[in-house]
Amino acid sequence: MKPNEYVTWSDSYSMGVKIIDDQHKGLLDFVNDLFNHSTGNERDEAAYFKDVIHQAVQYVKDHFQTEEKLMIATKFAGYPAHKKAHDEFTLKVVQSVKDFESGKRLVLEKFAYFLKDWVLTHIAVMDRQYAEYFRKIATRKADGKLTITKDDLGK
Repeated sequence: MKPNEYVTWSDSYSMGVKIIDDQHKGLLDFVNDLFNHSTGNERDEAAYFKDVIHQAVQYVKDHFQTEEKLMIATKFAGYPAHKKAHDEFTLKVVQSVKDFESGKRLVLEKFAYFLKDWVLTHIAVMDRQYAEYFRKIATRKADGKLTITKDDLGK
């Protein structure tokens, strides 16, 4: 059985930073995987969630750290609000995991929709802000690609 793609990557999601775009694609792959494991069979869904959730939480934390390091290095003024959004999201996901581990029923499809909506909204609104900032401060190389140099950072 070929898995369905519920969320498809679009260039409109691109931040113009390869590592960030690759990580965003990975997040969308995870969301698609969640939807593909939303079968309505509570036992199967719980087993799947138990197998993947800690790895997924670590992936999200690593992604947030990547974004935050770039924001700090470039002196992005929106960093505090962005960091707060990351922290609030992480707390919600960690609470969902704790609820699940304490025996509370998890509806995988509902969790998948929550992640999908948050990730796409976050990319479209908050991440777009730093992407525009990066483009403003970047230097255009001879091949037309943008890069952020030490001179761009004011060091």
